[in-house]
Amino acid sequence: MRKLLPLINSHPGGRSALTCRYRCGDACFHEVPNTSDNAYIGDVIAGALSRRSVLRAGAVVSVAAAAGVTAVGRAPEAAAAEGAAAATPADKGAGKAARGLRFSPVAPNTTDAVVVAEGHDQNVVIRWGDPILRGAPAFDPANQSAKAQAGQFGYNNDYMAVLDIPQERDRQLLVVNHEYTDEVLMFAGYDAANPTREQAEIAWAAHGLSVLAAQEDRRLGKLTAVSRHRLNRRITATTPFEVTGPAAGSKLLRTSADPTGKRILGTLNNCGGGITPWGTVLSGEENFNQYFANAGSVTDPTTAARLKRYGLAGAATERKWERFDKRFDVAQEPNETNRFGWVVEIDPYDPESTPRKLTALGRFKHEAAEPRLTDDGRPVLYMGDDEKFDYFYKFVSSKRMMKGTSRAAREHNRTLLDEGTLYVAKFTGDSPAAEIDGTGKLPKDGEFDGSGEWIPLASGTTSYVEGMTAEEVYVFTRLAADKVGATKMDRPEDVEPSPRTGKVYVALTNNSDRGKAGKAPADEANPRNSNKHGQILELTERWSDPAARRFSWKLFLVCGDPADPSTYFGGFPKDQVSPISCPDNVTFDAYGNLWISTDGNALGSHDGLFGVATSGSRRGEVKQFLTVPTGAETCGPIVQDRRVLVAVQHPGELDGASVEKPASTWPDGPGKLTRPSVISVWRRDGGNIGA
Repeated sequence: MRKLLPLINSHPGGRSALTCRYRCGDACFHEVPNTSDNAYIGDVIAGALSRRSVLRAGAVVSVAAAAGVTAVGRAPEAAAAEGAAAATPADKGAGKAARGLRFSPVAPNTTDAVVVAEGHDQNVVIRWGDPILRGAPAFDPANQSAKAQAGQFGYNNDYMAVLDIPQERDRQLLVVNHEYTDEVLMFAGYDAANPTREQAEIAWAAHGLSVLAAQEDRRLGKLTAVSRHRLNRRITATTPFEVTGPAAGSKLLRTSADPTGKRILGTLNNCGGGITPWGTVLSGEENFNQYFANAGSVTDPTTAARLKRYGLAGAATERKWERFDKRFDVAQEPNETNRFGWVVEIDPYDPESTPRKLTALGRFKHEAAEPRLTDDGRPVLYMGDDEKFDYFYKFVSSKRMMKGTSRAAREHNRTLLDEGTLYVAKFTGDSPAAEIDGTGKLPKDGEFDGSGEWIPLASGTTSYVEGMTAEEVYVFTRLAADKVGATKMDRPEDVEPSPRTGKVYVALTNNSDRGKAGKAPADEANPRNSNKHGQILELTERWSDPAARRFSWKLFLVCGDPADPSTYFGGFPKDQVSPISCPDNVTFDAYGNLWISTDGNALGSHDGLFGVATSGSRRGEVKQFLTVPTGAETCGPIVQDRRVLVAVQHPGELDGASVEKPASTWPDGPGKLTRPSVISVWRRDGGNIGA
């Protein structure tokens, strides 16, 4: 086994205090918002749903191609791979690595650089502040302005989507969201107690999303940003959004600036997302609560309880935006908080289109919005709520997608996520509660597994939750899920359905409060108390139907040090895997391997990107492909045939760091401002990644 490095600059989950301060408003140090007394899955065993009655996923979604989105169907070899998954223990680890993962793994390290697997090269595609719109100036750290930033690439790049550009060979369209800002790392001499209006407005412009064209190198996998392309676009914290779906116009969304409740300025704290089969991009608003001040001054008990359930508390905010715009002051605009925490949808092919906030998908700290299609063409979305002890959701549309790119098809497809049924998941373990003791020890049947059901919350104007209207369910979805007894999870973050098997993979990042006094104890889906390292859950819908109400599940990975008896790697020999901690974003490659980026590695190494086989004799073999620089997080991975794209978020984000005292010199070396950036990695010989 590799010797793991000592943990440096520790904080809950391996993060720095600076990360917690700017990314989520120190959520770890506040009371956990979910104080409901839902039943734990360890209390409900076997019996309720026989896991034998839930069939393995066989067929996969057929995803229609539209506006440059390539259709992905079940590969011919998928059935054979399924059968191979039952390899005997003696077969495990024998032969070559899975196709797509044939590279020498990177060792855990704390190097202040992007360290990639041997035989690969890399380049920076785009940095924070690089101009992408016509008229935008080159980045000048000493002369930043809100006007300049509105035309430049935003800060703290997170989720990424790549689409084809019709009629433009060797170019791709890159959509990147920007989660949050680190003012102390952006502005020289920054005074956190007294930020200026200009600094606040620069931060508003640095949030949101960027759309930009990128040029491919025909010989290699290198990718380079194209500035000032006709499709390039910036969406910020002040861009107008249309509100759609069943809660549009609700009195819960109305403010003095928008008495209609149908037009919202901006999007904040965008995290995971997804590409729809009809060619739009989804992005989830996550830790929006931290931007709103004076929630502690609210005296109405109903409003106060709702604010508390969404993590709003206290007086002034970290960034002090409430000084410059009253909408960030809960005391003045109590409904403004209800206008964030949604999934947003943008049309990357129409820079003049109005982005939308989709109320039918519910309001919570959205980490993901990953779609697939039912056999009859209805989109289904899977969504995680990234908070300790919060829930996993699904939305099933009531409408079928129209194929093609005609105006009629586009107009129809833009309504698909406005009508349907919103569900929340309840997981049931199949082992006796006594066998789930919080240590991570496998139960006698050799797996953490079981069955589950999707509990309906609302559909259109119909509420399925006693005591709540449909509008209340959509706007206060967490409270609705509390009432129906959803299963408390260990921070459900990104979600990805396999394009080969249809199985759904859920990253559960960590939960240091699991099992503490007064908190939910370990259960079979969340089997470790004080869970520092997280797990990956594999969910199989009944009859391979994404619209099914029942499913089976198992833990595919239980992360951490392979030498720790509480870890599990799909049954693969633990002395042959890379250590992995705190899984966050996930994606698939063309071979059906799951790729996992980490956030807050609690094993002492920098965060990284890992590939793992999901089937065959190598199922569970985790291999590290790269690590990111000091203080950085690995985000938004995209794995294509000849390149890997990664968003390197918040480099240098360590306690005590500032513009004057940088903790990292990446990406441009000493004397230059540390800048979040997107990188591409390719094989030096021009071959396919991991083949």
